[in-house]
Amino acid sequence: MSAESTKGLPNRRDFLTTSAAVVATGLAAGYPTLAAATRPTSPEPFPGAADATPHRVIIDTDPGVDDALAILLAFRSPELKIEALTPVAGNVPLEFTLPNALRLVEIAGRSDVPVAAGASAPLIRKLVTAAYAHGENGFGGVEFAAPKTKPVTESAPELIRRIVRASPGEISLLVLGPFTNIALALRLDPGLAKQIRRIVFMGGSLSGGNITPSAEFNIYVDPEAAHIAFHSGIPMTMVGLDVTRKVQLSDAHIKAIEAAQNPSAQAAGRILRSTMNRIQKMTPGSTAGPTMHDSLAASVLIDPSILTMEDYFIDVETQGQLTAGETLGYKRFPIRRSPPLELATTPAFGEKQATGAVPPASEPFHPNAQVAIQVDTEKFFRLLVGRLTA
Repeated sequence: MSAESTKGLPNRRDFLTTSAAVVATGLAAGYPTLAAATRPTSPEPFPGAADATPHRVIIDTDPGVDDALAILLAFRSPELKIEALTPVAGNVPLEFTLPNALRLVEIAGRSDVPVAAGASAPLIRKLVTAAYAHGENGFGGVEFAAPKTKPVTESAPELIRRIVRASPGEISLLVLGPFTNIALALRLDPGLAKQIRRIVFMGGSLSGGNITPSAEFNIYVDPEAAHIAFHSGIPMTMVGLDVTRKVQLSDAHIKAIEAAQNPSAQAAGRILRSTMNRIQKMTPGSTAGPTMHDSLAASVLIDPSILTMEDYFIDVETQGQLTAGETLGYKRFPIRRSPPLELATTPAFGEKQATGAVPPASEPFHPNAQVAIQVDTEKFFRLLVGRLTA
């Protein structure tokens, strides 16, 4: 990402102060408030296999083992038209996710699809990576030839903005990593939110985390960016750990992919076999294979019947020292906020106790996301393995 794209990013204190002002003042401050901008979470049905018009998608990604499988699945699915890949730092640093994205478009035979370098760090935090799960290079340690394809000169936020503005209401974002690029695009063009058809993303959880007890990795890496996305008014579809934990590949799945002769399957098979071997070394006797978090999110845009959704209001914890990145889901209940800290003090801490009962601030329940709560695992694996091996 160019220095110009990151110039002037705020520190944590300034960012949180600005975010509070944005939520309070809505579009006048640069982003819509929930009440002003919430659109129906299901403005239109997802296109299915019978839909003659492919769903136009930008894939924002941090490849990543499961990102690689999701991207290859997307390229082999006629239901989707991939407009661009916008890599971001996440699973591994940008110095790996960018060339990995370029390698994937070459493997898929789609070097015509533009790839733009995204953010190399979260908005205001230090980057946390997951090399322990994806290998130092993001592909489970599997080495591929250096890509011949070059990234476009635009930054990822600039490319996202240009493509969406050229076709308002037609472009969805498939977000497979931290939301940093998306937040920067919205900061670059606050009106862009109304032009994005939908965000489908892998991230979050209503049932505990995988990087901390409360937070899922993608949201944990840049919770401030996720907070911006959830409060933007863009229809959101959350495919979190509640369902992705249920889609672990078996050795039989991997063997089927390895046996196929097309370049995508051969690359996927190498990455998956290396990852499976590492899992078995770490947990001897385990038969569980790699979890297909991101491929499951991609499948929503290909066959929405794979997942069962429910409407929620999702918010992101940004200030907790132990809970940063936690996604909290409200369903049918008023959305309650904590009272100011001084109202919660007690004489036991040497403070003057506040007089009178001050209830937590609240607002009516308005869903801002569809959340996946159930998955048809067999249908998903038939899609994933079938498309890669066809």
